Amino acid sequence: MHTYHMTRVSTNTKTGPIPVTTISDNSCPVICPLKKKGCYPEYGPLAMHWRAVSAGTRGGTLDELCVKIKALPKRQLWRWAQAGDLPGDGTLIDFAALAQLVEANTGRRGFGYTHYDPFIAHNAMAIRYANERGFIINLSANNLAHADQLAALGIAPVATVLPIEWSPERTPEGRHVAECPANVRDDMMCANCEICAVPMHKSIIGFRAHGSGAKKAQIVFFARTPKLIESHEPTPIEA
Repeated sequence: MHTYHMTRVSTNTKTGPIPVTTISDNSCPVICPLKKKGCYPEYGPLAMHWRAVSAGTRGGTLDELCVKIKALPKRQLWRWAQAGDLPGDGTLIDFAALAQLVEANTGRRGFGYTHYDPFIAHNAMAIRYANERGFIINLSANNLAHADQLAALGIAPVATVLPIEWSPERTPEGRHVAECPANVRDDMMCANCEICAVPMHKSIIGFRAHGSGAKKAQIVFFARTPKLIESHEPTPIEA
């Protein structure tokens, strides 16, 4: 059981004053290499908020969150999971819960990121389902080689961790990498950038390791990307 919280107007300087949600930490996939190893919500003011949501002392049910999402103005941009991930058991996405979120988001512009493994067919289909219906879920890569693997699936846009010191470059397979504008310009934020809410944007969006755990987080970038055991072409879910 997860706990869900919405902040109607965020004070986060990276997102800007848009609605953001926080999901209890039991939503995080077991394969995420950042768990307890530099994940930015584990530090600073957001960490206190996330702990309260994870403990169930702040926030509520998915049904309650969906009521709040449906109450947002049409075309409202909002951020899914500034901390936490998609509903699921740590390995498989909870498709029924995700479909409920997709329905609540209809007419609005929710976007977020996931570390759930899209090379599991069930997860790939769920992520594609959400993206095809306007709830934009970016696949989270650990480095540039991993970003190529995720982009090749063709089911969702892709974002990646970058090291603290990084110069613009392309992935090993030649895909363009664009650093998050909020990382390089003081006047940019999710509220006026919106690229991660664009369906199937072409560039890989890079996020430099940041916050108190940045040195830990960037280790993920330099780790060897495991060779895929099996690839597959996910079957689209029918409406």
